[in-house]
Amino acid sequence: MQDIINKVIEILKKEGTILYPTDTVWGLGCDATNEKAVEKVFNIKRRNESKSLIILVDSLEMLQQYVDEIPDTLLEMFEMFEKPTTVIYKNAKSVSGCGNRLASNVIASDNTVGIRIVQDPFCKELIKQFGKPVVSTSANISNMPTPKSFKEIDISILGAVDYVVNLHHDKIADSSSSIIRIDEKGEIEIIRA
Repeated sequence: MQDIINKVIEILKKEGTILYPTDTVWGLGCDATNEKAVEKVFNIKRRNESKSLIILVDSLEMLQQYVDEIPDTLLEMFEMFEKPTTVIYKNAKSVSGCGNRLASNVIASDNTVGIRIVQDPFCKELIKQFGKPVVSTSANISNMPTPKSFKEIDISILGAVDYVVNLHHDKIADSSSSIIRIDEKGEIEIIRA
């Protein structure tokens, strides 16, 4: 697996795109801090850039580098999530400042971004060694069904990415991640169960 991680990191550092298994469905990915790489993912998906993309981080510590504040309500809940859960944050740090910043085009027009602390061992190790968040958007053309397995991924996506990870090609995903948002009152709003 280390050889695959090394190859993926090489691709990510060159503004490349990857197709990879995540803790949910197969994902299209790139360096979440690189605007040119993110633009390539939008082009592959044929998706409008006003929509945000989900970002994967390897830990709470990495998450804290990319959002200004994590509500206490959420900190208490992280351990209780039963399935992979993406949280919509309204205070992401974009590349316009200094330090650790997300590419501005991963942040939605309403200044929010969806971030998930990944649990999949391959993804977790990849992100840890890369040292930065990775984009993870479902491996489908925009408005088409999300593929539940590698076999269902559209040939145009397979041909458009710079690297296809050769792991878990037989895996069938149950579902995409849950998506939640913390509202102004600190209450949880379920966007996708």
